[in-house]
Amino acid sequence: MIGEKFTLMQYSVEAILGLIDAKQFVIPEIQRPFVWKRSQVRDLIDSLYNGYPTGYIITWKNPDVKTKDGSVANGKHVLIDGQQRITALMAAISGEEVLDEDFNKGRIKIAFNPMADDPTKQFAVQDASHLRDKKWIPDISEVFRTDFDAFNFSINYCNDNPDIKPNEVNNILTKLRGIANRQIGVIELDHSLDIDEVTEIFIRINSKGTALSQSDFVMSKMASDTAHGGNLLRKVVDYFCHLAVKPDFISQVEKDAEFAMTPYAQKIKWLSNDYDDIYDPDYGDMLRVSFMYSFNRGKLADLVSLLSGRDFETREFREDIVDDSYQKLSAGIQKFINEYNFSQFVLAIRGAGYKSSKMLNSQMTLDFAYMLFLKLMDDDSVPQAQEKRYVQKWFVLSTLTGRYVGSPESVMSRDIRSIQEKGFLPYFNEIEASVLPDTFWSVTLPQNLETTSVNSPAFNTFLAAQDYLKSNSFLQRGTMVTDLIAISGDVHHIFPKAYLRKNGIDTKGRYNQVANFTYLDTQVNKAIGDEAPDVYFGRIRKQCETHELEIGNISTIEELRQNLKENAVPEEVLNMTVSDYDTFLQRRRILMANMIERYYKSL
Repeated sequence: MIGEKFTLMQYSVEAILGLIDAKQFVIPEIQRPFVWKRSQVRDLIDSLYNGYPTGYIITWKNPDVKTKDGSVANGKHVLIDGQQRITALMAAISGEEVLDEDFNKGRIKIAFNPMADDPTKQFAVQDASHLRDKKWIPDISEVFRTDFDAFNFSINYCNDNPDIKPNEVNNILTKLRGIANRQIGVIELDHSLDIDEVTEIFIRINSKGTALSQSDFVMSKMASDTAHGGNLLRKVVDYFCHLAVKPDFISQVEKDAEFAMTPYAQKIKWLSNDYDDIYDPDYGDMLRVSFMYSFNRGKLADLVSLLSGRDFETREFREDIVDDSYQKLSAGIQKFINEYNFSQFVLAIRGAGYKSSKMLNSQMTLDFAYMLFLKLMDDDSVPQAQEKRYVQKWFVLSTLTGRYVGSPESVMSRDIRSIQEKGFLPYFNEIEASVLPDTFWSVTLPQNLETTSVNSPAFNTFLAAQDYLKSNSFLQRGTMVTDLIAISGDVHHIFPKAYLRKNGIDTKGRYNQVANFTYLDTQVNKAIGDEAPDVYFGRIRKQCETHELEIGNISTIEELRQNLKENAVPEEVLNMTVSDYDTFLQRRRILMANMIERYYKSL
């Protein structure tokens, strides 16, 4: 034992495969399908054959838990690093089928040539040529079968290949079968370690330094628990998240005959016809929302402990806590995947003006909003007709203030606890008053709009406000801002970029201010060209008199004024040149902030 944090062991390949077969080592087969290239499987077998090191495998022991009858159930080892290597061994040596990225099952066969002149070309991924050429053993898994007869095989091989003697073949086969005795380092992490320590150890050992998320640990814990249906819940999570992104993945889900027999199969089938991308959760999002809803906690690491049966007060591990935790998690997941719940939440976000996924900056903010939506559906103190409205206001408030950016779990925990203690409506009023005072709208928000990032929360909220308030796009009547966002239109400069650069404003930080941006029809943008605002607006004012359209389709001064208002553009722009640019930016930020305030308060 090293510092009582982990034990460093050596297991033979055969022993590891035996432990997996006995279900003492649990591979999270659903979370991460086999993504190695077939050539990587070949390289691993070649390394083991030649005695080269293949890196460590890291497992994390589930705690032993006390059962109701007083006995102790021994915890299994959850594989948290090395799945691809282990799966490669199972495929090449044990001859087992593996799941690919599309959840299709198939074999990976490694061929071996005992007569190869070049040692680096003894192994190959099997193709048709290896089946025809008698020098090759087409599938090495045959050699590792318990009923494999090396003597008879050697005789038959030499009959097909007279240039080699039986004892030579037998010696080579002995070396090949010796792969099963090759030692692989296994680092067994102690169950008492918390997630932060496990992650730190993992990063230090893993040469790639790949970070493990808390949801990775949850999924691994679920995979290791067949007694409480954790492995089934894990499939529900993974299949739902696949379908949310790729509805036609349903054909792969339906191939899972075991899953098709469960009630969950019908409960997620609706996603096969859902192509909305506003909220495409990954398994971390889904676990977080389900956990927050059912457990009234915000720290996902707690779910790992609860699924292990941890009593936070006595620090014991108890079976009744495991059982209760899985029941709660199952209830939360079923709330999450419900078609009505999910669809109504998406409608709420869309109804707030967020019609495109590219307008959404924070999955954490979406996660909390969905959890809140589920909570409010159970809250009798909030009128049903007002549930969406409050979810929309909370979402916009959280987006504008970056509420769940930085240390989101701490803030989420505090919000959940306060909603439980004070009730949603009193707490909402309290938060709204504290984070959105008058100075936020008049000072903070204009300052937040002083940015070049079109992905900034403030600018995206401005676009949502334009959508919600049904704003026409700049210099167009009838073409809405929403239309241009929907067809992946682009933002363009009100003060043309080339005009600014020609006149000395030549840094991106100056001419690419979001206050100089607006969604603009491409043809209108071409008609404006590189002219100064006072020039192209002069042409527009002229067309309001002659009704001969040159730029857009604005045909009256009143329409022009209304269009400027809908795009938060100050009327002074009609006569502005480069010398007025900074004044324009300052004035427009204030108007954009005013529009966002009006939008928020009208939700």
